[in-house]
Amino acid sequence: MGPSPGAGRASVPEEPGRGTEEPAAAHESPAGDAPEPTLVRQVSRIVLLDPDDRILLLHGFEPDRPADQWWFTPGGGLEGAETREEAARRELVEETGITDAVLGPVLWKRRCAFPFDGRRWEQDEWYYLGRTDRTVTDTGGQTDLERRSVSGLRWWTSEELSASHETVYPTRLAELLRTLLDEGPPDAPVLLETERV
Repeated sequence: MGPSPGAGRASVPEEPGRGTEEPAAAHESPAGDAPEPTLVRQVSRIVLLDPDDRILLLHGFEPDRPADQWWFTPGGGLEGAETREEAARRELVEETGITDAVLGPVLWKRRCAFPFDGRRWEQDEWYYLGRTDRTVTDTGGQTDLERRSVSGLRWWTSEELSASHETVYPTRLAELLRTLLDEGPPDAPVLLETERV
């Protein structure tokens, strides 16, 4: 799983220490010493749809503040020499138990920054289209962080997502899903606005 915060709040971050991270920027250390580099985590996410075009979302929360809750797509950080697609498949199996998903094109790309589990996360996220006939999930493969910060999974219709007042990341997911269902995948990945919390 991975952090995927959005504007105004943090989404569930990938597990700390997982994923390829590259220096992105520098921030002043609390003591005013030399700047500390901010690492950008490379993340793959899946917009997983079932035969009824429902999307699967995970229900996340801040481990130290369980009242801070949000919904987000399955996915997480790259490990070792994994490709983005390999990471997407691995994360989907770990977080949902779904092994038969057919991955399609990258739909969207997004940069985000947010606090989660006691640290600051900077992520470069790619969202793949995924399709599955299986709607039964199994969270037995989740990491320790995921078990501490994910309370469940749910299949949402586009209408349910549009009517919801709950926090969802990316913040425009309801609109993006409706466009995807109406028009199909874009010819090239859409660059979403950067979200910083």
